[in-house]
Formats: sequence, C-alpha cells, structure tokens
Amino acid sequence: MGIGKRVTENLDEPAKKKAEESIYLPEEPKFSLADIVLPAPLKEKILDVAEYAQNSHIVFETWGLEETHKYSKRIGINLYGASGTGKTMAAHAIAKHLGRKILAVNYADIESKYVGETPKNIRKVFEVAKASNSILFFDEADAILSRRVTNMSNATDVSVNQTRSVMLMLMNEFQDFIIFATNFIENFDPAFMRRISMHVEFTLPDLDCRKKLWQMYIPKKLPTNVDFDELAEKFDGISGSDISNAVLNAAFKAARRKMRFVDKSLFFEAVEDILNSRKANEVGSVTVTKRKVSAEYVQSQLNKTKEKEPI
Repeated sequence: MGIGKRVTENLDEPAKKKAEESIYLPEEPKFSLADIVLPAPLKEKILDVAEYAQNSHIVFETWGLEETHKYSKRIGINLYGASGTGKTMAAHAIAKHLGRKILAVNYADIESKYVGETPKNIRKVFEVAKASNSILFFDEADAILSRRVTNMSNATDVSVNQTRSVMLMLMNEFQDFIIFATNFIENFDPAFMRRISMHVEFTLPDLDCRKKLWQMYIPKKLPTNVDFDELAEKFDGISGSDISNAVLNAAFKAARRKMRFVDKSLFFEAVEDILNSRKANEVGSVTVTKRKVSAEYVQSQLNKTKEKEPI
C-alpha cells in the first residue's frame, strides 16, 4: 500500500477525492537547465536528450521515419545513478526546455492495496499526460519497472505481473516523451530496458562541480570564513544533495550556538556526519544482504532434505 493511499484513508470523501486527484495534476517545471550543476559531459547528454525530444517531429514527420518506425515515436529516457545527483532536477529542466508542463509520478502515490486498482491508476496517469500534453515523469521508476515474478505463488505476485504488463502495453501505445529516474537500474526488467531509447548515467560531482555547488548553496548573506576551493578539494564522493544538507546543518548549528558567523569547521563537521551515516547505512545493507543469503541457503538445504525423504 502506497504512502499516498495511507494518508488519504482517514480523510472524508470530498477531501479524499481532492487529495487523490492531486496526484494527477501536471505542474510547471521547477528547474531550468541553468539551475542544475553537472559535469560538462553529463550536461551535454542532458542537452542531447532535450534536443532529441524537440527534434522528434523532424525525424518522424518531415523525414518520414514514422512510416518505417511506426511504433518508435515514443521517447523513453532513463536517468540513473546515485541518490542526490540531480536526476529529478534534470527531468524538470528538460520539460522546461521543451516548454511543457511535467506530470511527476511516484509509485507510492498510485499503488493500491486493492488488487487490480494500481493498473487503473497507471492508465489514469497516461490519460492525463496525453490530454494535458505534459511530460510524463516516473520518479523511483525501479518500483514499477522491476523484474516480473517468474514463480507466482499468491495473488500479490499475480497483481505485480499484471501491473508490469499494463505498463508495457501503455508504454507501447504512448507515442510521446516519458522520463524515468532510478537509483537502481539493475532492478529493471529487460523488457522495459528495450523500450527505453536512451539511458543517461548521473555520477557524483567532480571537483569543479563541487566548488560550484558549494558556491550555489552558500548564499552571499551568510557570514562565513569558508574557502570554496578547500571545501571542494577536502570532500570527494558527495552529492549535490549532500552539499545542500551540509550547508543547512552547519547554519542551524551556528544559530543554535549564537555564533555571529558560520565557521568553516561547522561545514567540515556537517559533511563528516553525512559521510559517517552513509558508511553506517552501507554496513547495514551488507548485513541485511548476508542475512537474506543465509536464510535462502538454509531454506534450499531444507528443500533438498525434503526431496530425499522417502514418500
């Protein structure tokens, strides 16, 4: 059951209906290409994506490829990579570049606890995007484009496969631009991979980008003795989202301590806290994976034992 559904369950009917309909409301893009800081090669790829969509009418209509590629007018773009690297911002920037609204969809908002309802919600999303001429954007797309269940054992497995099949059908029929974003491209079903025209990997910012990000997120009004070159060089392997959070955390810590300015040491502490929490999370992920593998191994051994038992 999705978060959106849980939130609306305790509302009265008019409020519930309004909240659910808000899921299907296209919006003006929040960011432009000028707002996002990316390494130069990645920025070029994003421009390629935007121009690819913009020039589709030339390729298909003027140059006649709609006759030889009748079912290829759909333009699926997948933005993948580490969390906090600007994928969502880029999706909004592409829509703005094309002069269109964006219909941003999170799977948690359309997932239903009732069997068969999720595919209906997905159909509704495509209908609204087509009617409003909006760019359709699926965030955390691995939740809906993940591999189908091969050994179905219950109604939930059947429902998952039904949802995947409906999504495939709608993607085939939808002859327009769709953007996907994910942190886990490895979870995509191969059938979806084949239907997505372009895949763009988002990497962590390089030295030059880190400097620009620190400069962008630290306002000129903020009293500080920070050195942007030092910050950029000192901390590698952090995302734009990490930098944004570090600036906020450092500023609030300085305010709590009644400091007149935000000393650079507070930025160092804030980044270190973020990196330490990430390491703890990675250790936890490895532990969970090991436990899962161990449980699966034990179960496989039990199954083998049962197979050997005389009937």
